[in-house]
Amino acid sequence: MEQFERYGYPALAILVLLEGVGIPTPAVTAVVALSAAAAAHGSGNLTAVALVTFLAAVAGDNLGYLLGRRAGRPAVLRFGRRVRLTEERLERAERFIATRGRNIIVVARFIDGLRQTNGIIAGATALPWRQYAPRDAAGGLLWTVLWVGVGAVAGDNIEQLRRYQAWILGAAGLVALGILLRYLYRRRRHS
Repeated sequence: MEQFERYGYPALAILVLLEGVGIPTPAVTAVVALSAAAAAHGSGNLTAVALVTFLAAVAGDNLGYLLGRRAGRPAVLRFGRRVRLTEERLERAERFIATRGRNIIVVARFIDGLRQTNGIIAGATALPWRQYAPRDAAGGLLWTVLWVGVGAVAGDNIEQLRRYQAWILGAAGLVALGILLRYLYRRRRHS
């Protein structure tokens, strides 16, 4: 319990916060793992895991928004290339947000890639913060509830999961293989 509180909560906060400023981290894995540990072994407090996750998610996204707002479009384009945020993609995002996409901020939290960049893009496109903040908080809350819930259910059912571990790993391997084959097929078709 002491190790969990000493390293678990701060590590979780850092991983989730960094994701909000555009740095890909294993935040989802950390949320699920710490939630499962809290539910299965009583290591830590599930409410504390949820609270840390939510606060770090919102803080990270708002830092990302501030970065995008202050640094502006040129900096986003300059450094965004590292995460494949090209000028064309940024222009599409700007058009989408301007026409009908403000509510995408809620959904973006669930889409890898958008989760890391939605705050930066919203700030760079000059979306007003008062329109961004409540949508981001709603998305952060839903995302937290989902992944803490998944971890809690997994932690409560850890013995059943161990019994079916080989099947679960096999199914996960097949899904990963399918994704890889689809990626290779699309890549080959485009070149």
